Amino acid sequence: MLLAVFAIPMLIVGLLVRLTSPGPAIFCQVRLGKDEQPFTLFKFRTMQQGSPEDIHRAFVEQQLRSPDGGSKAGGLCKLTSDPRITPLGRFLRRASLDELPQLFNVLRGQMSLVGPRPSLPWEAELFPSDYRGRFAVPPGITGLWQTSGRSRLTMSQALRLDVEYVTQWTLRRDVLILLRTIPAVLRCSDAR
Repeated sequence: MLLAVFAIPMLIVGLLVRLTSPGPAIFCQVRLGKDEQPFTLFKFRTMQQGSPEDIHRAFVEQQLRSPDGGSKAGGLCKLTSDPRITPLGRFLRRASLDELPQLFNVLRGQMSLVGPRPSLPWEAELFPSDYRGRFAVPPGITGLWQTSGRSRLTMSQALRLDVEYVTQWTLRRDVLILLRTIPAVLRCSDAR
């Protein structure tokens, strides 16, 4: 149903991505799902085509290895001035429109509407063992961390919220998270 509702906006966003920077509209990346099974995640491309991931990787490693859990770094594995992001991509990220293609991942059974953030394989290798429980459920388009601070959170804080979500899951909580997602997206102040 959501795919039908968002079909026209997704076509418009895809066209804008293609018109404003060279490369495909959809960005595909291997992520880890339930039980750490790899799957291909779909997003609208928000970076220049062929951007290296070394900047992001160094930032995540610094957050996870930092004694303060990355709290001095300014937020969850998102650089404040990432030079790889296109001007349109910056807007798409702030409005969370880049994640709309993940509805296809939900349709394919690889993701859920609500769940932990889908992790990159190399990120998961860096996670302390306390956070492995986050892979007991499918990852989600939205989740507890997205509605509890988004990019203001450190990586460690977000991972703790992912584990809390898994250990305290209820259908009622999923509905509340979905309802809290709407103002969190509209607010845009916590997104990067």
